[in-house]
Amino acid sequence: MRQAGRVLPEYRALKERHSFLELVRTPELAAEVTLQPIRRFQFDAAIIFSDILVIPEAMGQGYHFADQGGIRMDWTPKNRADLDRLDPARARDHLEYVGAALRLVRRELDGRTALIGFCGSPWTLANFMLEGGSSPDFRQAHHLRVTDPPAYHALAERLTQALIEYLRLQCDAGADALQIFDTLAGLLPGDDYPDASGRWIREIVSALGHRVPIIVFSKGAHARWRDLVDTGAEVIGLGPDAPLAELRQCVPGHVGLQGNLDSRHLTATPEVVSRESRTILEIMRGRPGHIFNLGHGVPPDAPLENLTALVNTVRSFA
Repeated sequence: MRQAGRVLPEYRALKERHSFLELVRTPELAAEVTLQPIRRFQFDAAIIFSDILVIPEAMGQGYHFADQGGIRMDWTPKNRADLDRLDPARARDHLEYVGAALRLVRRELDGRTALIGFCGSPWTLANFMLEGGSSPDFRQAHHLRVTDPPAYHALAERLTQALIEYLRLQCDAGADALQIFDTLAGLLPGDDYPDASGRWIREIVSALGHRVPIIVFSKGAHARWRDLVDTGAEVIGLGPDAPLAELRQCVPGHVGLQGNLDSRHLTATPEVVSRESRTILEIMRGRPGHIFNLGHGVPPDAPLENLTALVNTVRSFA
């Protein structure tokens, strides 16, 4: 359950002493944050504590959190020469701290719980990189792609190379599965998904050679399910608006479906959480490969008793 740790008092205690980036970059701290929700809720899998923007940073474009909130990149590419400054060959060595955190968690879990690694997709990362950070209206990646396709493809190829090595590092460090977060896929209009995002994810999946199962979460792109299946991923993650009853019939049975409880229900009551969780479980009853999960991350104001209700409902469902 992504971002489950941030509702925990033990996580907030760490945040009082360390910045978010310190938690990400310090293997012992990242491992501790990863394990905290497992100790509380005994989830079936732990997802390593990190951030998708470690890849741009590893390639030479650092980032920080602005005083007013949100993410700011340390510099923003303005031309092809700037894009050429981004070096995918740096990624694996620079991100060895993620591998160290994975190995610490793997040792602590001792085979009792699965461990998931992750990264952002080339399209989603390109948006943050070209926009210069967070934005209410990402425009620059789309602008580059339609006005200078070779430049966009060059950036996407550099990101793809870096991500392949990064995910190989995570496999080598003990990840049992990998998730690619294509969080901004919903920004793509019409039939743009295959060229802007899908082809690069497919290249990553192919390069990894099915060493471990790969989950692709392309938020807002469930209508492109054929393109998502074509990436070669073993599992498709679904946002809260994805029509489960329809997708369970359309998506081939060999491809798993993960999701998709609306995270906002976790801010309601335990009764609401249990009811809405059971609705999803009933819809997906008997569908091979369904992995119950949220359609997005855990809200920071979700009461702990609601997470407990969710876990108990899923585990008692028969």
